[in-house]
Order: sequence, then structure tokens, then C-alpha cells
Amino acid sequence: MQFTHFTDYSLRTLIYLGALQSRLVTISEVAGNYGISQSHLTKVVHQLANRGYIQTMRGKGGGMRLARLPQLINIGDVVRDMEENINLVECFNAKNQSCPLLPACILKSVLVEARKNFFDTLDRYTLADLLTNQSSLRKMLDLQNKTH
Repeated sequence: MQFTHFTDYSLRTLIYLGALQSRLVTISEVAGNYGISQSHLTKVVHQLANRGYIQTMRGKGGGMRLARLPQLINIGDVVRDMEENINLVECFNAKNQSCPLLPACILKSVLVEARKNFFDTLDRYTLADLLTNQSSLRKMLDLQNKTH
């Protein structure tokens, strides 16, 4: 399974905000440090805010920050909220099941189990788990900020 850029950028944004919890962060800062499109990141930030993961403040001196403590942000939930489609193959989509093998195919049940195990693993982790090396993350981000 490969995440969309949207989910990838969502997770990276949360990590960034988690590493720099002491201050507000701007979209342009995150986009610049990650080398990603500011307009695409704006959509990501909007969705993260709508889902209650981050808070945004507009205007001069505005920015964004985590809306919850890192230990209350479950990685499996974030992925489910950000991924539009977690159907691994066509037969997972109830509206499009044209595979002629479907009535006798075992692959679907194997992939259902695999997807369940994948999310079971993600569900065991929170943003706090991804921030265990916060000092290293902060140093890296501070170095990148100085070069932009």
C-alpha cells in the first residue's frame, strides 16, 4: 500500500508541528522545509484543521499548531482520515466488482487480513511515538530554517 502525497504531507506536517510545539508554524515554513507545494499543503492543513488535529490562526503573527497533545493523535486515525481510498484492489470497492474471479477468489480475504494488520500496527502508535527524537528533529528543522 502506498499513501497518497496528501496523507504523507499530513503526517509530515503533524511531525513538524509536534517537534516545534513551542511556537506557531506557517504553511510557507513547512512547505519550504519539505520542498513541497504551498498550495497543496494549504489543502492538507485545511483538512487537518477540519478533522481537529491542528488549530490555525489567521493574520499577522498567525500560523498553526497542534490542537491535541501528541499522545492523543493516533496515526491509524490520521491515515484513515486523510486517505480517500484504502481499497487495495478493485474488489474492495462495492460499486466496482467486475473481476470474474471474485466468486471463488481467496486473494480478497488475504488482502482484507493484510489491510487489517496494517491498520492494527498504525493504531498502536501516536504522534508522540514519532517524536521520541524531538531534539534531533528540532535541530534538523532549525538548520533547514536557517538555509531558507
